[in-house]
Amino acid sequence: MILVADSGSTKTAWKFIDDNRKVHSFHTLGFNPFFWTSKEIITEINKKCPKKLKSEISSHKSQICFYGAGCSSKQRTKIVKTALKKVFPKCKIEVEHDLLGAARAVCGNEKGIACILGTGSNSCFYDGKKIVRNIGGLGHILGDEGSGKEIGKKLLNAYLNRFLPENIHKTFQRKYRLSKEKILNPVYRKQRPNQYLASFTKFAGQNIREPFLHDLVKKCFLDFFDSHVCMYVEYKNVPVGFVGSVGFHFRHIVQEIANEKGIGLHKIIENPMDELVEYHSGFHNN
Repeated sequence: MILVADSGSTKTAWKFIDDNRKVHSFHTLGFNPFFWTSKEIITEINKKCPKKLKSEISSHKSQICFYGAGCSSKQRTKIVKTALKKVFPKCKIEVEHDLLGAARAVCGNEKGIACILGTGSNSCFYDGKKIVRNIGGLGHILGDEGSGKEIGKKLLNAYLNRFLPENIHKTFQRKYRLSKEKILNPVYRKQRPNQYLASFTKFAGQNIREPFLHDLVKKCFLDFFDSHVCMYVEYKNVPVGFVGSVGFHFRHIVQEIANEKGIGLHKIIENPMDELVEYHSGFHNN
């Protein structure tokens, strides 16, 4: 019996596979240990995980495989592991970076380049078993090229500086009714500004036929390809896969850039959960 979790900066998807191969699902907020404490994680899981399911997971000493954004060091991994051990004390717990989850989801046991394009961004070269090289993962201040955070940031910058075409400016103004102060306050004074900025990616998606917004998103993705994908010497010789809501919903632009650069795309998936369930209940355990 196994519980698999895929945790981004915004949300965590959980799936429990019981002895009869029946799948049980629930969701919580995302647990990036840069922003969350063990105590906060415990509270959120206890609030969102059905009591009956929680009892079943614990009573059978299940294996828990947690893949999380920000779980890139022993110190931060410990924050999540401590919380999971408190909620599920009898279980065997494995906490890994969400980048390894992405690699396992899009590459399985084959080598390739795995990329994350969601609220944040990251990339790696995967040899079929482990991450060999990693470019990115520097967080929302130093990194996250091509991410939802970056698209939202550039959109707000264009709005506040009156760079948007007038029709788009008015549409944005009518939809959100935001003053400069109302934008700057959550960006500089509240927790998780990356999530706030990324929330405006939806507007870009809804109006992507506007040339200005298409070009804005494409420039963000070009930055990601140039500073991540194309920095791996193997980028034209191995499959390249993407995981994340931003890459998935703008997949036509991702594909457009890949075609221009002669890159073979293998998979573009919104979330890796189904592939991770297959991975852990399939060859990984054999």
